Amino acid sequence: MVSPLRIAGALTALALALPVPLAAQDPETRMMTPRDGELPAVARDQLADWQAVGRLNTRGVSRLGMCSAALVAPDTLLTAAHCLAGPDGNPTSPDMLHFAAGWYGGDSAADSPVASYEIHPQAYARVQLDVEHDIALVYLAEPISEVDPLPLGSRLAPPFALAGYHDHRPHRLSARFDCAGRPVHQLLFVDCPVRPGNSGGPALSGGPDWQIVGVVTASARGNALVVPVDEWVRAQLLQGAPYTSE
Repeated sequence: MVSPLRIAGALTALALALPVPLAAQDPETRMMTPRDGELPAVARDQLADWQAVGRLNTRGVSRLGMCSAALVAPDTLLTAAHCLAGPDGNPTSPDMLHFAAGWYGGDSAADSPVASYEIHPQAYARVQLDVEHDIALVYLAEPISEVDPLPLGSRLAPPFALAGYHDHRPHRLSARFDCAGRPVHQLLFVDCPVRPGNSGGPALSGGPDWQIVGVVTASARGNALVVPVDEWVRAQLLQGAPYTSE
């Protein structure tokens, strides 16, 4: 017969091995402990390094509609085309768009309304969205000088990073910096989860000197589909923003 003391000791060991309930954790720890299928929050002491990533509010500054976007020049964002025109190519008025760089808890490092945007010419060439060209450039009405833009890169090799805002945590930047990935046709399949709101957020490579190599377009089997930066994006940036080249 097993003694009561041995049973009590085993139960105590089991209790110590169980994870701490989320309700018993402090708020910051809960932020850093993502649920399945989402990116974790970026630690507070790292947020200043990622202020070029922000929320692109797509239904006016006070509305709930949002995507993610990244500053690639003082007056230019990179995001997903479907954030601006939806699945059927019905364009959103620039007046309804607003960018908040480094959005955190209701405040931002800088913000600006949108003046105009350009969608990749092949994104809606067949009316319905071609996900392989789901990429766009957004031009701000007020250039942002307080935040350094993120550089573009071309090295499509892991580890990849994903950064952006999602519906489970819309007021705090979330990211992962250890994602595997591989090309799939003209897209990049990145083995990190994304949720609504992450669309348009940057995919990066080359850490610790991270460079943008694409934007998140969709979720596939719980992971991210990324549209790589192509020559159209590079040509538009060089044509309209020569200060991005040293």
